[in-house]
Amino acid sequence: MNRRQLLAPMLLAMATLALPVMAQEAYPSKPIRFVVPYPPGGPTDLMARLLQPELQQRLGVTILVENKGGAGGNVGTNEVAHQSAADGYTLLLAASGPMAVNQSLFKTMPYNPLTDLVPVIQISSFPLVLEVHPSLGIKTVKELIALNKAKPDLLSYGSAGNGTPQHLAGETYNKITGSKMAHVPYRGAGPALNDLLGGQIKVMFDVLGSSLQYINTGKLVALAVTSSKRSPQLPNVPTLAEAGLPGYEMTGWHGIAVRAGTPPEHVTKLNSVLNAIFKDPVFRKKWEQLGTPVVAGTAEQFGQLIRTESVRLGRIVRESGVTAD
Repeated sequence: MNRRQLLAPMLLAMATLALPVMAQEAYPSKPIRFVVPYPPGGPTDLMARLLQPELQQRLGVTILVENKGGAGGNVGTNEVAHQSAADGYTLLLAASGPMAVNQSLFKTMPYNPLTDLVPVIQISSFPLVLEVHPSLGIKTVKELIALNKAKPDLLSYGSAGNGTPQHLAGETYNKITGSKMAHVPYRGAGPALNDLLGGQIKVMFDVLGSSLQYINTGKLVALAVTSSKRSPQLPNVPTLAEAGLPGYEMTGWHGIAVRAGTPPEHVTKLNSVLNAIFKDPVFRKKWEQLGTPVVAGTAEQFGQLIRTESVRLGRIVRESGVTAD
């Protein structure tokens, strides 16, 4: 046997061992699913749609946005946690409800957000706006409270579903003011906002970016924002604390997550690409029109937020008596 014959098996073995490394370096090399755990049209969906073309351009592969609503975000979140491959080819638009609230809200959960998912990056931190249909004829929180007390069974408020920031904001308002507004959960903020605009419901706590155009055109009336400071987009609208509810503050957030077990280098690449997107001044301006500042940062920072908020929001759930029923 000559030298070439002896070396051939060795070279073949070396080439075979190198294949996994080459596959890792090629990530991503095929389309990526981007799961939104709420229906189309709501703020969570709008964020995914805005990120989609930017991710496609920078990653060089097709990004397919899929809406998987239901159970307060649990359906879509569980799909990523348990029904997707741990390879970085399925992304989750991770919202504060299914990531930090639902484990305190539901008696049983199909997934554990702290162990079944891996954080990639935080992408939003937003206030809500307390808004009403103009047919009510009120302009202030004080007038809304007076109406609640005069006719306790008259009004109901809509939300994106049980356990969402909109739901917790409404129940916290009810507890502080002694109101009894009934909660009407929808399969996402989009359908709830449509019914508010149509007058089927009269009150809603909604993400500012989704409602701003309707507030500016008089189709909805903004009474207050739920953040500790006034919104730059609605400088003349008071906070709920300023409007007579001391200490009131409720904010929501979003991020990107993948299934636990995803290769760390894939998570690192996704985080790097998303940080680059959020540094682009043109994109930042578009993003801020959604009603949230740019957040970004590291995967570790997002993971710490999830852990901290699970404690904080879980306490609000217990104190307000909110349930998933």
